[in-house]
Amino acid sequence: MVVSEETQPTVEGDAAISKKAAKKAAKAAEKQQKKTEHKAASGQQPTEAPESDCSEGRYGVRKLIQSSGEHRDRVYTDVVDLGVALDGQDVWVRARLHTSRAKGKQCFAVLRQNSSTVQMLVSVSEERNVSKQMVKFVGSITKESIVDVKGRVVKTSSPVESCSVRDVELVAEEVWQVSAARAQLPLQIEDASRPEKNDDPEALKIRVNQDTRLDNRILDLRTPANQAIFRVEAGVCRLFRDILTRKGFVEIHTPKIISAASEGGANVFTVSYFKSSAYLAQSPQLYKQMAIAADFDKVFTVGAVFRAEDSNTHRHLTEFVGLDLEMAFKNHYHEVVDTIADTFTEIFRGLQEQYAREIAVVGQQFRVEPFKFLEPPLRLEFPQAIQMLKEAGVTVGEEDDLSTPDEKLLGRLVKAKYDTDFYILDKYPLAVRPFYTMPDPNNPRVSNSYDMFMRGEEILSGAQRIHDPEFLAQRALHHGIDISKIAAYIESFRLGCPPHAGGGIGLERVVMLYLGLDNIRKTSLFPRDPKRVTP
Repeated sequence: MVVSEETQPTVEGDAAISKKAAKKAAKAAEKQQKKTEHKAASGQQPTEAPESDCSEGRYGVRKLIQSSGEHRDRVYTDVVDLGVALDGQDVWVRARLHTSRAKGKQCFAVLRQNSSTVQMLVSVSEERNVSKQMVKFVGSITKESIVDVKGRVVKTSSPVESCSVRDVELVAEEVWQVSAARAQLPLQIEDASRPEKNDDPEALKIRVNQDTRLDNRILDLRTPANQAIFRVEAGVCRLFRDILTRKGFVEIHTPKIISAASEGGANVFTVSYFKSSAYLAQSPQLYKQMAIAADFDKVFTVGAVFRAEDSNTHRHLTEFVGLDLEMAFKNHYHEVVDTIADTFTEIFRGLQEQYAREIAVVGQQFRVEPFKFLEPPLRLEFPQAIQMLKEAGVTVGEEDDLSTPDEKLLGRLVKAKYDTDFYILDKYPLAVRPFYTMPDPNNPRVSNSYDMFMRGEEILSGAQRIHDPEFLAQRALHHGIDISKIAAYIESFRLGCPPHAGGGIGLERVVMLYLGLDNIRKTSLFPRDPKRVTP
């Protein structure tokens, strides 16, 4: 076969490539040989072996808890229960890593559980089998991660001022990460927990604004003050239930989707209801009264209340928790006023006695004067309030309602004169009350109605209700209410109904004012207002 001149260079090129490949292969073999020799040499020299970890199996990331049954016999101790009584004992604690600071052979951290905190120390120790690797691992855990810690409770030589548990610390022997938080948080718990008013000139001035808090409410709710606020709120709700139950009241549950505006007026949310429209209840008022007509005598309810008020103030929400009660009386609506007044007194006393710790925690961030009240509570009539305001230079008409500034001023005047933050204002003008309010028998311009105030702000509105069907229909028409839409309500009084009165309380407002906070959004878990429907 004759090979052309064109194909000849190709054969030479292939030969050159083969030489290069052979050279490369030889180099690779030589490298592999060196690796093998190095490994063999390492095996003969134990001093060059990787450093052993005496803490192996005592720290790390705990596998996902899927209720497999592991560690069911493990007993955990709450942070709040750690104290000198447990000195020298080993305990398991599950908490969040609030802060950590690792340096050299030690790592100091603060563990937080609800509003309780304790200092944790992780230090290299052969005796406790704590290695450098374990210290490094703990220092790398991100803030707000949940950890399981086994440690010894050790009494400290001096109080740990930065923690709520001050007389002991936890010396860790095992640390397991249960659930990791992301490294970059939208707000720092330390910043969100700083006192709003601090006399220390060297204190950090970092503050977290309200919108940032509410946009990241899950984190914000973890602050000690917020943990305490909502425990106090739960306390108000529990005390309300327990006190009224003890007084013979029955708890009922009323509809929140209704056919007509329960308070009249335009401040109502309209919802699509199949082929027609319905409304979200502004109050359980009508149903409380119907329960009285059904012979329940004394009823209360705890539930959501909706108000379509475009009010962007410190004390208004479009959805809040209503604590409502209604009660039949024998001869005078003051029988009911007495019951409500006594209920509030018992709630205030219960908070003082049972929630002193939580109130103190709130006070560390929001400094306010303790809430004061009289037993029995102070009662004033509307004309007396008008006179007090007049003497202070404010004129209010006899048939006008009190404005928010008027109420606040009156609260300050009452506090100065009577030294109480809680009082009752009776005999409001009929013109400013709902259609079902009973007029005063001696003055048709006055009503058998009352409001109750805390720190100069209204927290309850109540009255004797009209229980005569014809009179009720007349008053409804006077207020421009379509009688056909409340026919069932009026009809319930045609079957015979005892005289009765009651009131509605805003839970969030009571807690805000009792604790002396400046905004109702601080006492609403996930507040709803005209500009916020998330999270």
